[in-house]
Formats: sequence, C-alpha cells, structure tokens
Amino acid sequence: MLKVILIDDELKAIKSLEWEIANFCKDVEVLETFTNPQKAITYLKHNNPDCVFLDVEMPEMDGFQLLDHFQKRDFSVVFITAYNQYAIKAIKENALDYLLKPIDSDDLIATVEKLEADKRNGRTYDALEERLRAHTNKRIAIPIEGKLVFINTDEIIYCKSDGNYCKIHLVDKKPLFISKKLKEIQELLPEDDFFRVHNSYVINLKKVSEYLRTDGYVILDNQKEIPVSRNKKSEFLDKI
Repeated sequence: MLKVILIDDELKAIKSLEWEIANFCKDVEVLETFTNPQKAITYLKHNNPDCVFLDVEMPEMDGFQLLDHFQKRDFSVVFITAYNQYAIKAIKENALDYLLKPIDSDDLIATVEKLEADKRNGRTYDALEERLRAHTNKRIAIPIEGKLVFINTDEIIYCKSDGNYCKIHLVDKKPLFISKKLKEIQELLPEDDFFRVHNSYVINLKKVSEYLRTDGYVILDNQKEIPVSRNKKSEFLDKI
C-alpha cells in the first residue's frame, strides 16, 4: 500500500484529488490532507509517507519553499499545478512527477505506477535524487502544446528569438517552435555550453566550427552563420 499526503491551499482541489485516488488508485492510502503548509511541515518532520502530492501555488508559502524546510527528504514528491511553466522547476527540484490541474485520471494512474515501482524496487530518496540529477543534467524539458518535450542539450545547435517566441534548431531534427522568449530558454541551458552571442541568438559552443573575426560571424556545424554582437565579442572569445 502506497501511503501519501496531499497539500493544497484549496480544499476543493484536495477533495477532487482524494476522489480521483479513491476511484482510480485502490492501492493508495491518503494518510492526511493539509491546506496549511506549516502544519504539513510539522507532520512531515514526525511521519514518513511514501509520497507528498504538493500544490505549487499557495499564498502562505509555495511548494518549493515548503521543500526548502527539508535538507534531506525521504519521501517522493509529485507537484500539482495549473501552470505549465512550473514543470521545469519541478524537475529541477527532483520531483518524481508533476500533474496539471484539472488532474486527468490516466495521468494520475501513470504517476502512481511510477511511485509503486520505486517503492517496489526499494529505491531510497537519495538513489532517486541521484537518478533525477543525472537525468536533468543531460536533458531539458520544453513545454509545447500542453506537454513536455525532453531534449538532450547536445542536440541543440542554436536557438533563435522571434519576438515572444523562440525556435530551437536541432541536429538532424525539425526545429521546435515554442511560445517562450529566448531569455527563458537560455535559463534552462547549461552556462558552460551555451552563450548568447547576439540579442537574437543563443548558440551551443560545442557546435562552433569557425569564427570569422573580420566579419563578426560564427559558423556552426550545420554551416549556419550566426552574427556575434560587438559587445559580446570579448566574452565569446573567453568562452570559446
């Protein structure tokens, strides 16, 4: 039996999730529910549930701030949110999964199956954390049309700004066109490997094949020429 607690400032949301669990997840026991995050913290310091279903947006403290109270966690975390942009941060916080409101029963069942598999295999939180860190160090998650697309950062050649949108150009794949600003995408990428050479371009430094000093361009592995801004030139050369 999987033992869980639910934390959400909206009682209606808790009741809805309880109903979903009761009707679709027979091997899950809801130990407690909390609308007050401080009470949830106190409970977690004296009890050991297998998993916490945790709302992100709460007025007193958000879900990420709640987790900051635990230097080491021996419970899995599933974030619940109405906002897709929190998905990336959830992964970086080593959540096992995340669910979008309103919660889809199939998504909930899939999440519970992951939780049960981890418990069955005897994985400790430390092992899960190590696995997720390795996972997120190699890949980033891009929200596209209500879903997350995972991309190996080595596959990215460059990203180009298009106003409030961004196009990600990949090795041997069609570009991804997403409703995010270039700055938001840049924040997801490892600083050592990616650099914003121009207001409109972030490039993968590993994909640079030539730099034309006179013309102020880099040539990437796919033969694409990307301009380097004058004010970025010195920093770019230090990076490369």
